[in-house]
Amino acid sequence: MEIPYIPEYAPFTGDQRAWLSGFLAGLHSRTVMSGQTGTATATVERAAGAAVHILYGSQTGNAESLAEDVAAAARAHGLEPLVASLDTVDINALSAMRRVLVITSTYGEGEMPDNAQLFWDAVESESAPRLEGLYFGVLALGDTSYDGYCQSGKNIDARFEALGGTRVVDRTDCDVDYEDPAAEWIVRAVAAVAGVDGDAVAGVDGDAGAAASPVAPAQTKTKSQWTRKNPYPATVLANRLLSGEDSAKEVRHFTFALGEDGLDYEAGDGLGIRPINDPALVEAIIHQLGVSGDYVVTAKDGSSAPLDQVLTSDYEISIPSRDLIEDIARRSGDAELQHILDTEDREALDAWLWGKDVLDLLQLDNSIRLNPEDLLTLLRPLQHRVYSISSSPLAHDGTVHLTVASVRYRSGERDRGGVCSTYLADRVGEGDRVGVFVSKNNSFRLPADDAVPVVMIGPGTGIAPFRAFLHERRARNASGQNWLFFGDQHQSSDFIYEDELNGLTRDGVLTRLDLAFSRDQSEKIYVQTRMREQGRDLFDWLENGAHMYVCGDATRMAKDVDDALHEVVAEHGGLDADAAEDYVNNLKRSKRYLRDVY
Repeated sequence: MEIPYIPEYAPFTGDQRAWLSGFLAGLHSRTVMSGQTGTATATVERAAGAAVHILYGSQTGNAESLAEDVAAAARAHGLEPLVASLDTVDINALSAMRRVLVITSTYGEGEMPDNAQLFWDAVESESAPRLEGLYFGVLALGDTSYDGYCQSGKNIDARFEALGGTRVVDRTDCDVDYEDPAAEWIVRAVAAVAGVDGDAVAGVDGDAGAAASPVAPAQTKTKSQWTRKNPYPATVLANRLLSGEDSAKEVRHFTFALGEDGLDYEAGDGLGIRPINDPALVEAIIHQLGVSGDYVVTAKDGSSAPLDQVLTSDYEISIPSRDLIEDIARRSGDAELQHILDTEDREALDAWLWGKDVLDLLQLDNSIRLNPEDLLTLLRPLQHRVYSISSSPLAHDGTVHLTVASVRYRSGERDRGGVCSTYLADRVGEGDRVGVFVSKNNSFRLPADDAVPVVMIGPGTGIAPFRAFLHERRARNASGQNWLFFGDQHQSSDFIYEDELNGLTRDGVLTRLDLAFSRDQSEKIYVQTRMREQGRDLFDWLENGAHMYVCGDATRMAKDVDDALHEVVAEHGGLDADAAEDYVNNLKRSKRYLRDVY
């Protein structure tokens, strides 16, 4: 049996490639030793040219990127990968598919990605077809710091099985440090579906799904060398304050130079930043542990490093992990915390944790003495932060821009700050270098037709991608009209990019600008208020083919905007609630209602 070759374009690191090679070699040796060489060869030959559907649900692009990794591995096995976003898959086409691998993220408190929700609604319904002829596997992405960890993947995995599908590889749930477990799952999953017999099952042609699916075979894509694990050292060209002196917020504009070997991005993408922890917090934690900063610990890769170095660059110390919380509760015997954990009251736990960092947990009971090595096993890796890019490569050649609100607050008689936002604001100046990488977001793009009108809703720093869109539309000489809803607290201090927006209006790029400054009058006015006020025109724009975009807070703003949209459609379209829901869902299906929410 010939071991499947891992092509150079397969997007794996050196360590992952070595692991995969060893894994495949192990499969080969076990096959030979068991005397099944002929059977294994027949399996590979049977898989050649067979279709495998790779379906992804992605809010920020990670699941889509992994889907491309699966496609590369499938080609190495002789399979024909068909990659698609879940929202493009008809539920009846799904029932005709033979081999299906799903990669989906979970955002918020266990919510489906926007491009998976409609698919989930269909597959969860009582009218969903049986899936007896389907062989599947699920890779779930999530974040253990949120409730509903990997819930989207768990739901799809369980539902496929309930509908009669056959699970050929166990679901893998990945935390934010997902690369290695995802790479291992890809090898197992592709090998499993490659071994699925292509004969007809339950009267369904094994590869009929290839014809039933609207998806084209996946094309090889060149991946950037700059990733979360290998960020590009971008030089800071600007770090300037946007908000006014009287603002309750601190919003900054950052410009980074990309250089000749730098990053390629598109309007709508995000920029990942590799932060560095606050040195004052690092020092305080080391003091609490009762050791010196040069105390040597073993790093994750097995190398030795000073404690202050690994706490500064490698571990999350502002957001306590669940492991640390449970360990401290056990050691301290704190009755309130233990009760919250025992009752699994997530809201109570969130309230108890508000404003607390790792130092607060260590100080909960000063009699506790954790040694540094034990502490490190309880901490999560320091994670990158992704911000919506506020520039267009067509208009801002060689640079990438961010619009970032600095998170600052006081709790427990200490001043606190957001890990990445204060790193950028306070400890990064012009000429300094910052580790960055592009987080692709193909689910948040301007329409290809420049004549199509665009509606953008982005209060506060949610304006970031729409600044990019407007400059992109101007650079492309797009004829389509552009309407922006923007707002914040006070016009005098929070109208960021005011001069730019006024200039874009004068130049005819920004057709309409509706502002909502909530605290400039006794009655609070928000962007959703303006949507309702301009409901007739907003509905007319949608009827004329406009694409609608929303960016910002997922918890409240995005939900309020979605409610307002349903109300506008119902009122001005003369529709009842169910028909308005169908109208909005059709906007989603046709990629005319897109959200970049967090």
